[in-house]
Formats: sequence, C-alpha cells, structure tokens
Amino acid sequence: MQLIQQNPDLSAYLAADDVIDHHHPVVRETAARLVGPAADSYDYARLAYEYVRDAVPHSADSGDPRVTWRASDVLESGTGVCYAKSHALAALLRAEDIPTALCYQRLATGDGGHALHGLVAVRLKGAWHRQDCRGNKPGVTARFSLDGECLAFPVRPELGETDYPELHAVPHPRVLTALRTAADRHHLWRILPEGLSDGEEGADA
Repeated sequence: MQLIQQNPDLSAYLAADDVIDHHHPVVRETAARLVGPAADSYDYARLAYEYVRDAVPHSADSGDPRVTWRASDVLESGTGVCYAKSHALAALLRAEDIPTALCYQRLATGDGGHALHGLVAVRLKGAWHRQDCRGNKPGVTARFSLDGECLAFPVRPELGETDYPELHAVPHPRVLTALRTAADRHHLWRILPEGLSDGEEGADA
C-alpha cells in the first residue's frame, strides 16, 4: 500500500505535543534505558517497538478498565488500547529523532460493525514502514519489520475493512475525542468511531 505523507515537512513527525509528549521525563527515561543497548537507530526502533508491544499490555487483554491516551501516562500506568500504545511508541521513537506517524485501519468487530484500529509508521531507510504494537495474543502475531509488513490485522476487504493510507502527525480528532470522553474502557468500546470518513462516525464496538 502506498502511504500518503500528509505533511510535507518531516519535522511534523518529530514534534512533541500534549499527546505525544516525548519531552516528559517518563518518556525520556524509558527512551534512555532502551537506547543504551541499541546498536543503531534501526535497533533502537525495534527495541522500543518490542517494549511497547510486550511490556505494556493491551487493556482489553489484561482486563484493565483504565483509558490512557497521553504517551507518558501509557508508559507510567503500563496499560492502553491500540491508539494509546501507538502514542507511546511514537513518543519513544520521536524522542530519538526517528520520524513517526500515526496510522489507522477500519476493522470488522465480529458483530456486523466496524471500529478503528491504531498503529504507527516509522521513517527508516528512506521510506515509511507501518508497525503494529497492539500486543500479541493467540491468533495475533505482529513483529517489527522493514522488509514487508507483519501487522496484527491484515485487512479483509470482503468484510468492509480498510487500510487508511494517510500518515497523521497527530492523533485523529475522532480518536482523541473518544479517548478523552470515555469514563472507562467499556464506555470507550461503545463510543469508538467506525472509521475516519463521513458515514463511519459511530459504532457499538
């Protein structure tokens, strides 16, 4: 899939803000711990990816009701859904000057509906490469790769699933609104957007 860089200024994918707060001490300390054994930027990106994938459980897998959305909170609390974990990974990578974008998929929920799924794309070796740090479980095996995607959920067009090609420098407003509004994870599941396009606003996911 041809990814679309929405902002021609690559520095937008290195920026810190209230969500991808890579200036925060928790993010900086985590990055410093991970960069120590890394041989190069590629190795650091892999280590950061594996840390977020494996050491920060997806809250639906662990049963944690908390909803996190700020990168530093995700790392400090050790929990998050796919969007939150993507924010944390983006912050760790941007902290070490690796351009990182947020990406989305529209996936079937199994009950006839759809919901957005969040992942990232990293800029390494002169190209963008999507990575999914959601967390592995039975039936889901994702890994860091620059040689062909190894994502948690390859899309199934026959089920109305979609890969959105846009590379977002900041979280999509629909995603951020849901995360900030949700009282807990069960509430979040009820207000998740179905997709990014008009007509895909709401779902009971």
